[in-house]
Amino acid sequence: MPKRLLEFSERTAVAGVGYTPFSKDSGVSTLTLACRAVLAALEDAGLTPDEVDGLATHRVGDSAPPTLLGPALGLTDLSWHLDQFGGGSVSHAVVGQAALAVAAGLAETVVCYRAINARSEFRMGGTGRGVPASPEVQYQAPYGYVAPPQQFAMYARAHMLRYGTTAEHFGALAVTQRANATKNPRALMRAPITLDDYLASRWIAEPFRLLDCCLETDGACAVVVTTAERARSLRRPPVLVSAAAWGGGTSHLSCDDPTVTAAASLAPRLYAQAGLGPEEIDVAELYDCFTYSVIVQLEDYGFCPKGEGGPYVASGATALDGALPVNTHGGFLSEGYVHGMNHIAEAVSQLRGEAGDRQVPGAEVALSTAQPGYILPATSALILRRA
Repeated sequence: MPKRLLEFSERTAVAGVGYTPFSKDSGVSTLTLACRAVLAALEDAGLTPDEVDGLATHRVGDSAPPTLLGPALGLTDLSWHLDQFGGGSVSHAVVGQAALAVAAGLAETVVCYRAINARSEFRMGGTGRGVPASPEVQYQAPYGYVAPPQQFAMYARAHMLRYGTTAEHFGALAVTQRANATKNPRALMRAPITLDDYLASRWIAEPFRLLDCCLETDGACAVVVTTAERARSLRRPPVLVSAAAWGGGTSHLSCDDPTVTAAASLAPRLYAQAGLGPEEIDVAELYDCFTYSVIVQLEDYGFCPKGEGGPYVASGATALDGALPVNTHGGFLSEGYVHGMNHIAEAVSQLRGEAGDRQVPGAEVALSTAQPGYILPATSALILRRA
């Protein structure tokens, strides 16, 4: 039996976005960060906390659960909330499920957020925590093979061996995204870098250098999801949720082909929902925990043939003036890592025409993606459209 596709029909929209400053030491709790980001998103939309009837987040490590955030904001009767366990792979499913709840009438205004002190407090992928329950971990942990840079490095190496992807390809991606970050006053890293700077950066886990890896960041980001009809009456131009997809499959820790991610299976469902193809995407915010993650997603979301992600980046195609501007804010590599949510917020800013010096002219359709399914076999993504 064919799978039934979720029918959003652009009935929901993102009506506001909000951020805290990104830093290496916020000096406050994750709950405080969450409150500040949610209030900023509501202010952006022209709403007040008493108009919120839903909260949604995802978590591994530190978290500010909706059941704690609600009372902190003075909310006494939430009609819907989501506290999704999972890392970056489920980051976009949170917004998709919020849109589904709004479309179904379970809530009218849901704020999706992520707050983390991932540098100063509970470091993502760091020591002092248990390891995931994935069955493969029992074979890795005795050798100290559990940190994300180690695991992603092996996938990157497989891609290099199979397709001839090079360090210079990874470096071109890092340089391009830093160039975008120089135009983003919110970015943690704004100093331009060259390919020589990239090649001179220290090793983390071969083939990854320091500049291949996302930034450990303290911060929070939030987006407001409501009905498309209501969004049109609010302060900012609405951005419609055209498609949302999430799901999983075989673990990439023990798969047949480590150069193909869960995004390759999810992409056709996502495009079918939106009624378009990759050639109609104007801007893409692709989950960039590592440089390789972007290269493999360019392939698996259909922007270039398998194995050609590296040359595609090196050609300049992902620059602001390229065929497909990617990670226009600098991404997790240069803006900051808020576990997926800041990609969605940047896509909204682009479609509202409010991205300043980094604005992509005429952007109408954006793709924003979650971690593509390595480590745990799940991923998620959104297609957003200017109303």
